[in-house]
Amino acid sequence: MNKNKIRITPLNFATAFLLFLGVYVLLFGVSVIGGHYPRVLKSGLFSAIFFLFAFVVAFMDIMLRNFFSDIKKLWWVELSFITLAIILFLMAK
Repeated sequence: MNKNKIRITPLNFATAFLLFLGVYVLLFGVSVIGGHYPRVLKSGLFSAIFFLFAFVVAFMDIMLRNFFSDIKKLWWVELSFITLAIILFLMAK
């Protein structure tokens, strides 16, 4: 198997989605109910948070690719990671 072959994984989709959200929030802004801060400040802050999350997810993808060479195992591990992150997010909410 060729090691340089580009493989699509669930965390690639998550990174692309977070980058899209970061750019969207940066361009169009976000409105949060409550608070005294101007809309631009919050938009830049939320955009930076989305970019940070995208960086962390991309880093996790690279780390997991090094541990799991089989693409099927990689998909299962990354889908489990995404599911765990969603469950923890909903529990914290």
